[in-house]
Amino acid sequence: MNSVDLAFTPALEQAKLIRDRQISPLELVQLYLDRIEKYNPQVGSYFYVASETAIADAKAKTELLSNTQNPSELPPFFGVPTAIKDLNSVAGMPCSYGVAALKDNIATYDDGVVTRMRKAGFIILGKTATSEVGSFPYTEPPGFPPARNPWNLDYTAGGSSGGAASAIAAGLCPIAQGSDAGGSIRGPATCCGLVGIKPSRVEFLMHLWAIFLTELRRMAL
Repeated sequence: MNSVDLAFTPALEQAKLIRDRQISPLELVQLYLDRIEKYNPQVGSYFYVASETAIADAKAKTELLSNTQNPSELPPFFGVPTAIKDLNSVAGMPCSYGVAALKDNIATYDDGVVTRMRKAGFIILGKTATSEVGSFPYTEPPGFPPARNPWNLDYTAGGSSGGAASAIAAGLCPIAQGSDAGGSIRGPATCCGLVGIKPSRVEFLMHLWAIFLTELRRMAL
């Protein structure tokens, strides 16, 4: 399988390739980081790329894989790269909520959805673009590059999970987390020719809480 085909291989198939030791988590992460470096300036999928932590996690998982007698016992998405929408906190990474004034806001904790994704074995490549506080059906917040549709850069990737959708459509990650209160996953998925699954009401409440906290910070400024 060539690198392009591998970049567009579904996450479940990538997980199987890893468990079968046909590819390592480190090789897969490096593939996506190379593609992000090449294509992200055009599509604006990522606000932040966590190269160092992703590589460190991938090295640790690659070593664990080599020392594991029964890979089938590993988490279901062990070693598969993913990305987190910049409305959700990842410890040690910026969390701006699409607000330029919060670009330097470094999260000190993982949101619940991030904790669950780590337990599932995912490796986090970075934070994907979102509209300002996730409030618009396009992803072009002031102070950030716009998230563009990889099929036609003149078109929008939708919103508010536009960065997640454009990242998957451009082969910059195989699967990405988003949030959806009124179409924020389903809209970008439609724009970019993907399948988007609306999260539970718990995710919706987390989204509202993120907006509330952002407004408090803005008032404090």
